[in-house]
Amino acid sequence: MRTTVGIIGAGPAGLLLARLLHNAGIDSVVLESRDRAYVERRQRAGILEQGTVDALRAAGAGERMDREGLRHDGIELRFERERHRIDFPDLTGGSSVLVYAQTEVCKDLIALQLREGGPLLFEAEALAVEGARSDRPRIRFRQEGREDTLDCDWVVGCDGFRGVARTAVPAALSRVYERTYPFGWLGILADVAPSHDELVYARHHRGFALLSMRSPAVSRLYLQVPEGTVAGDWADEEIWDELERRLETGDGWRLERGPVTAKSVTPMRSYVHEPMRYGRLFLAGDAAHIVPPTGAKGLNLAVGDVVTFARALAHLGATGSAERLDAYSETCLRRVWQAERFSYDMTTLLHRAPGATPFEDRVQLARLRRVAGSRAARTDLAEAYTGFPLE
Repeated sequence: MRTTVGIIGAGPAGLLLARLLHNAGIDSVVLESRDRAYVERRQRAGILEQGTVDALRAAGAGERMDREGLRHDGIELRFERERHRIDFPDLTGGSSVLVYAQTEVCKDLIALQLREGGPLLFEAEALAVEGARSDRPRIRFRQEGREDTLDCDWVVGCDGFRGVARTAVPAALSRVYERTYPFGWLGILADVAPSHDELVYARHHRGFALLSMRSPAVSRLYLQVPEGTVAGDWADEEIWDELERRLETGDGWRLERGPVTAKSVTPMRSYVHEPMRYGRLFLAGDAAHIVPPTGAKGLNLAVGDVVTFARALAHLGATGSAERLDAYSETCLRRVWQAERFSYDMTTLLHRAPGATPFEDRVQLARLRRVAGSRAARTDLAEAYTGFPLE
């Protein structure tokens, strides 16, 4: 089996890359270890930056997103029972974000790929990337109990942190930067209309809380919990009671409750692997970097990676110059590190660390008051939240 670009992983990054390549007249094959149903129901991110929205529209995958996605022009910060809105368009010159779940992005891109694009192979488990330093790299994979080989000109690993792509980079050449946080997020999906029309980020002395949503009828909410928490140890009413405490305001705002349909715990970590290229193997998304979800950057960073790769490969075809491909890692990492910085800032701004001292609590509140009271500080937050430019 042969193609120009072998893509490992059919998450939003791998699927969008296949679409971008198809539109540029470049053939590809996507290998996905899971079945289609799993990919289309895998709950992950839900906030799309302006640049991600623009990229999906340009790729021809924006019709349903524009019809069903929820445009958000700001977020609300809560602390000390006070409410402070961050107005994105006012602070950024017009940028906003869109609430549209990763599951829906994947459904849209899968439908396009199966209708118009190259092969998309589900239940095809990538086993190894071989010959990355040669001009004919290949991916060994297993499907229906049989091993096969996909020969490529280029390989892009969109297969996440536990995938095989990154392991093809020799350890001697790898540099890893990481931080693990001593808490996680207990998240729920609930069949109830969101209690606020924009996301609410709340700092409370008992821990962080987030009010988010997936649609006008489905709420997504999170609580900061100790590292190692088991979701099943929390009863539904216990979760609602704690959310109510942490999201409480002084103006009579109320949290609406509803049936909980899903419950899980997300660990919090920051991770960057450098470089993001080895020979003809390119890493994208969680295969190269992970951010804590506080800044809503994970999916958006992955989109930035594959847009950068697709543009660079199209440039090679149009000009014969590999300059942009050679700069892939450096180009992506500039944006990655800004997102890592922002996600770290948001995490430490809003979460109460175990054993935090009164001094640290007061400094945290002073940082929040600086954001609430300074247009310059709000602008910095708004520019980062709505997305760093794609180079």
